[in-house]
Amino acid sequence: MTRTNLRVLPGFRLTLGYTLLYLSLIVLIPLAGVFLKTSTLSWAQFWHTVTALRALASYRLSFGASFLAALTNVFCGVLVAWVLVRYEFFGKKIVDALVDMPFALPTAVAGITLTALYAPGGWLGGLLAPLGVKVAFTQLGVFIALTFIGLPFIVRTVQPVLEDFDPEIEEAAASLGASRWQTFRRVILPTVWPALSTGFTLALARAIGEYGSIVFISGNMPMRTEIVPLLIVTKLEQFDYPGATAIALVMLLASFLLLMMINSLQAWARRRTGAVEARR
Repeated sequence: MTRTNLRVLPGFRLTLGYTLLYLSLIVLIPLAGVFLKTSTLSWAQFWHTVTALRALASYRLSFGASFLAALTNVFCGVLVAWVLVRYEFFGKKIVDALVDMPFALPTAVAGITLTALYAPGGWLGGLLAPLGVKVAFTQLGVFIALTFIGLPFIVRTVQPVLEDFDPEIEEAAASLGASRWQTFRRVILPTVWPALSTGFTLALARAIGEYGSIVFISGNMPMRTEIVPLLIVTKLEQFDYPGATAIALVMLLASFLLLMMINSLQAWARRRTGAVEARR
């Protein structure tokens, strides 16, 4: 009696063909359109567009604020995940649900809410104004908005790893004389590092392309608080489609190189962690 090897999904060729077709329709063809539209510009026109002072200022703000926001969320997100995993307290489920609010909340609503809070007449802005701290319509406001939308990526990637981490390992490290910092650096951090780097990558990628939550709180002042997505939209409103796609192409290539570099660092960290564990 022959045994038939039944599969839930069809064979490799069919599934691979469907995968390539789907990725082509959703990803490759739209990206190819960016290249084709940009190709209508000469090299001199392209270079003049993407290196204009206004464009350079928006690059610095978008990439700089995104990186700082993702880095801030690395520290704050690990702390939030640690509290949610290791402690029981009143309202824990509410706090856990609040972490996902940036996922569920429309970005425009988030932008309006943050602007209302941090405007000079808002609840938080009114408290900061006497101290000389202005948040709304500044680069600080852009940073806060990007931190807000990026926090869940860190928490939700690190939290499952901490839940699976056995507290007895920490106790064993402490019994062997390790300090709290040594326990964190040599025991906990290597365990959560792959998830942490993944969360950082996701938060950074989301922040670079964010538009809705920033457009209100930034004030959209050229050379000061204008982000790259807003500059692209501005050029589209001016019917400068080649200029918009040229700047979009720069963002696409820069984001791809940045994510590829981070993924390479993740792979190196995993190999290094595996080599250390093998020596043990």
